[in-house]
Amino acid sequence: MTHKLAPLTLALALATPVLVLPTAAAAQQAMTEPQVQSQLTAQGYTKVHDLKFRDGMWYAEARSANGSRVDLRIDAGTGQVYPDEQVSRLSKQDVRAALETQGYTHVHDVDFEDGMWTAKARNPAGNHVKLKIDPTSGKVIGTY
Repeated sequence: MTHKLAPLTLALALATPVLVLPTAAAAQQAMTEPQVQSQLTAQGYTKVHDLKFRDGMWYAEARSANGSRVDLRIDAGTGQVYPDEQVSRLSKQDVRAALETQGYTHVHDVDFEDGMWTAKARNPAGNHVKLKIDPTSGKVIGTY
């Protein structure tokens, strides 16, 4: 019987998503202000100013390549830039489903503002959290 359970246990372990919660160590690995500035410049943004780190993300104001003023949010871990004028490919239902597959429950107040989804929910540990969600993948990119 032990030999029959081992493959099943391994299959379940591999299929179970691992939840990575923000920690002090993760915060220490966040991009620095000069790295964010460099990343934005490399992507064609100019006149970057008001660069601030809060709620686990970088925020900035800049000019896009066509000269338009944009508000930006930058994932502190990956450097992914989320301009405020971004269009989401996901619906509210898609976002709810994505959060549930990531282990969140009691999802509510799902809104799309300034190019990013936000929601409130309970994390897998049962704690109330506010979430920032990638508008194309539905992946949680920040909690606060």
